[in-house]
Amino acid sequence: MTDPIRLAKRVAELRPCSRREAEQLITGGWVKVDGVVVEEPQFRVADQRIEIDSRADLAQAEPVTLLLHQPARDPSTASAPPASHWLVPDQRWSEDASGIRPLKIHFAQLTLCAPLEPSASGLVVFTQDWRIARKLSEDAATLEHEVIVEVAGELAPNGLKRLNRGIPYLGKTPSALKVSWQNETRLRVALKGAQPGQIAHLCEAVGLQVLSMKRIRLGGVSLGKVPSGQWRYLRVDERF
Repeated sequence: MTDPIRLAKRVAELRPCSRREAEQLITGGWVKVDGVVVEEPQFRVADQRIEIDSRADLAQAEPVTLLLHQPARDPSTASAPPASHWLVPDQRWSEDASGIRPLKIHFAQLTLCAPLEPSASGLVVFTQDWRIARKLSEDAATLEHEVIVEVAGELAPNGLKRLNRGIPYLGKTPSALKVSWQNETRLRVALKGAQPGQIAHLCEAVGLQVLSMKRIRLGGVSLGKVPSGQWRYLRVDERF
């Protein structure tokens, strides 16, 4: 029996490579200990069998972006779990077509971008990629939000035309506003630079009361068929 040492040290000896590269191989899911993938560089090993995947590629340790279908909050509940509550491997959508292997490092150092209003549900973006975080922040005023709005009440005469012309909110009239009926009780609203409370204000101005809101698209990225409470990876061919 040899004295246990850190897995990262053993991998650095076997590769050979730097300790930092060894840690990246381990957290990237490329290392097995006795046939089991271990993602913790500090894991202690002695005489166990260490395997480094021949396909190991440090270039694949790229930052990821997670797209969550955040559930609607229960109004009868004083508190609700934060959006990050759902970001666990078991909540990954079974039909995720990204081809990305889930790793523990994918759930660390995530930045929440374009958060929802407290009462809304739908698409929420969490990213490790500073480029995406910067784009969603810098382009917030021009980023289009597509929202399905459940409403009650009676639409005022010419109400739909008024909505599409734009109704001032906080001193500004929205541009490129597109509103249409999805069915008898739901509006489909596409609005650039949506502000908290803005959609409710628009609806109230034409005699409608908002019952619920679900964001289904941000820019060029759609939520798709991801079920409530589940998430998927942003694919390489998707752009906000």
